[in-house]
Amino acid sequence: MSDAIKHECGIAFIRLLKPLEYYQAKYGTPFYGINKLYLLMEKQHNRGQDGVGVANIKLDVEPGKRYISRYRSISNKPIQDTFDYINSRFSKLEKEDPMKLNDCAWLKENVAFTGELLLGHLRYGTYGKNSVEACHPFLRQNNWKTRNLVVAGNFNLTNVDELFNFMVEIGQHPKEKADTVTVMEKIGHFLDMENQELFDHYKSLGYSNKEISELIAKGLNVGQILKRASEDWDGGYVMSGLFGHGDAFVLRDPNGIRPAYYYKDDEIVVVASERPAIQTAFNLKADDVQELTPGHALITKKGGTVKEEEIIAPKEKRACSFERIYFSRGSDQDIYQERLNLGRNIAPKVFEEVGHDFENTVFSFIPNTAEISYYGMMKAADDQLNDWKTNQIQSLKDPTPEKIQSILSRTTRGEKIAIKDAKLRTFITQDEARDDLVAHVYDVTYGVVKEGKDNLVMIDDSIVRGTTLRQSIIRILDRLGPKKIIIVSSAPQIRYPDCYGIDMAKLGDFAAFRAAIELLRERKLDKLITDVYNSCKEQENAPKEQVINHVKRIYEPFTADEISDKIGELLTPQGTKAEVKLIYQSLEGLKDACPHNSGDWYFSGDYPTQGGNKVVNKAFINFVEGRDERAY
Repeated sequence: MSDAIKHECGIAFIRLLKPLEYYQAKYGTPFYGINKLYLLMEKQHNRGQDGVGVANIKLDVEPGKRYISRYRSISNKPIQDTFDYINSRFSKLEKEDPMKLNDCAWLKENVAFTGELLLGHLRYGTYGKNSVEACHPFLRQNNWKTRNLVVAGNFNLTNVDELFNFMVEIGQHPKEKADTVTVMEKIGHFLDMENQELFDHYKSLGYSNKEISELIAKGLNVGQILKRASEDWDGGYVMSGLFGHGDAFVLRDPNGIRPAYYYKDDEIVVVASERPAIQTAFNLKADDVQELTPGHALITKKGGTVKEEEIIAPKEKRACSFERIYFSRGSDQDIYQERLNLGRNIAPKVFEEVGHDFENTVFSFIPNTAEISYYGMMKAADDQLNDWKTNQIQSLKDPTPEKIQSILSRTTRGEKIAIKDAKLRTFITQDEARDDLVAHVYDVTYGVVKEGKDNLVMIDDSIVRGTTLRQSIIRILDRLGPKKIIIVSSAPQIRYPDCYGIDMAKLGDFAAFRAAIELLRERKLDKLITDVYNSCKEQENAPKEQVINHVKRIYEPFTADEISDKIGELLTPQGTKAEVKLIYQSLEGLKDACPHNSGDWYFSGDYPTQGGNKVVNKAFINFVEGRDERAY
């Protein structure tokens, strides 16, 4: 993607179902769990490179021994730093007493990160400060094992104010108003309640406190805790939690907005945000890995039982389509096909724009995530060219080998045009000089495009702000001298903010929104901006259940093509010699390519939860009032 946008995060959860000695005997190492966690996190590094955290819990540790370990890092290479830290104690032991590296009982008793429960988290610091304190997993400590809680997740909730007020009403004093804190404290509150209810029950039966502690560990109802805690959550989430005594869960939102996949056998339970990560780490086929059902939690009890339990009644599945377009790794077999289809579906509009002149059109892509959709577009071009060849050969009155060969020799012109260089340091302070450096983030292949004659088609997976197109890509492509530059987005126009975990929160950032506002002003329709603003203000303090998306009205006077043309005009740098055209995927083309991920609110404005409408209206209020802040 030319305009990089950030995704909140990814998770990796492992529960070893056998003693460490089992893995040492079968796999030759007592560090099987931590090694697999490293693989899962490394294979999901695309989901977060600003911060990383790992937590570990040991089962059945004697009192007085530490059983919870955690490390978090915001270094330049946080995954490497985290596992260097973890492995440093093993490396030290290898030098001092290598025999102990094979003593599983000693390791578990004396060395951190050698327990059966492991939880890893990768984070993008999309908002606010990127400090270690903001990194997951979060830890809520208590001397009672069953009251200890470790939480990490991939989520954004739209109703943080409501959740914060709930915590205040029950007498707590949350340290900040953030969904990460309120989520952990709300789960923790109902964990405490469950503990107290069980304690009171067993106390009334005459059990001692020590006996009660063990009974609570066996009887803790994880599903009930989650049902109580998540009852009023509004947003997209995959939440993972570990309890100090050994129970664990991974919970997915009822619309299935955020992704979660799992695998289990008699040795291990593993959950990750991406299916290929599990396949690679454990050498599995796609069918071996299950998708966690929306509204359900995968609950692992200390005794080793594993089950999916419904926590919230599943709603219409609105899995995030941006996962398929951009965020998730394209090595997933389904995502690969979907990205090919995105390229195929946009191709007819591209061919129409170049007048089906394949002889004088060069096709390429903006590195690197658009590469698969580029292949899809080229497959469609090859299909159309083959149809042309068939018709040409059939129409020959004198089909000599030379004439047939002349027809068959025609090929589509696919080339590597744009090359992304290492990020340049913009150390110069003057705007003009700094912009000149930014313009060189991309380089191009010279000598491929015929000056003044060729069309140049460049496909990107999506266009959010268009800043890099305007400042860098279009300028440097224009140096090649094409007759026309066609920028193609495999995704539809991004018109509305996300509020479920993607770094797209401000309406004024979106090229499509700026284009619509510009068109309204040009056509003397400014009153609509005021009307929409007033409608949003009227519902500003209404319950989220009553709010509707008024911002849709901003786009209603225009066709998608009119907005695309205006975006092209706004993003074309002054002095560009080539004609510049922008082409976007249609909503229908997206739905056809990604039929199982219908979460398209950033394109359609149809939010899957009630809080989404409140967020988009607030974002519009912020835009009109000139406030540069997130809307939730």
